[in-house]
Amino acid sequence: MSEKGEVNLTGAKQSKGVWLVKVPKYLAQQWDKATEKGEVGKLTIGKKQGKTQVSFSLNEELTTIGAVGESESPLQVPREHPFTMNSLGGQTMAVFSQGDKDVNPSSTLEGMVVHRAECRPVVTDNYMKLKKVQMKESLKPQRLSQQLERAITTVYKPVANHDFNVEYEKKKKSEGKMVRAERQVVLDMLFSAFEKHQYYNIKDLVDITKQPVTYLKEIMRDIGTYNSKGAHKSTWELKAEYRHYRSAEEEEEEEEEEMQTA
Repeated sequence: MSEKGEVNLTGAKQSKGVWLVKVPKYLAQQWDKATEKGEVGKLTIGKKQGKTQVSFSLNEELTTIGAVGESESPLQVPREHPFTMNSLGGQTMAVFSQGDKDVNPSSTLEGMVVHRAECRPVVTDNYMKLKKVQMKESLKPQRLSQQLERAITTVYKPVANHDFNVEYEKKKKSEGKMVRAERQVVLDMLFSAFEKHQYYNIKDLVDITKQPVTYLKEIMRDIGTYNSKGAHKSTWELKAEYRHYRSAEEEEEEEEEEMQTA
């Protein structure tokens, strides 16, 4: 079903009952080989000792499949498939169909599930032979290594390591050596550094404190201000309440007051 779109619920109003049947993989593949609107077999429903018995008989022309794996001769699949009926177990299930995405993208409710069943083959020599071949095929590795006699030059050669990967690993290795110190220890180092200079970029602060960038930025957001523009763009400085110095604006204001007093 599509996540979006309309759903045709005509099937719910008509209360159509449908069967949910599990069939062997080979049987579904043989059905696909049938001609368009062709008959694939017959379904027989009867009663025996008061119990419903259902069986499916595959058309004879669909019982032959091509050679599988190392099998040289065509293989035969069983014709008779009795159903094992199962209860719904208190579940409410429905069958939906999906229309063409370009022409009619809506979903349609085909009906409510009234019976569950498993379509199982009658075990014969042909069936056991088919299962044996299928098991051997399933055990074969999907990929095999192959030794090349010469280098392949028709495709791009693989790069040992891309530049961005090298840079990332270098940065990861460098930061990996940095162990977070206690917050107060880092604060002491930062305040000591800002006693010498007013502005620092984050790289310089990392070199001074030897702390991870993320941890250092976290602390600087509490005690500092980031300059995103101006003459000191991309640098950090302490907030006013943590400065031991006066800002340039404060010095200019004080000079103006002194000149007015004089």
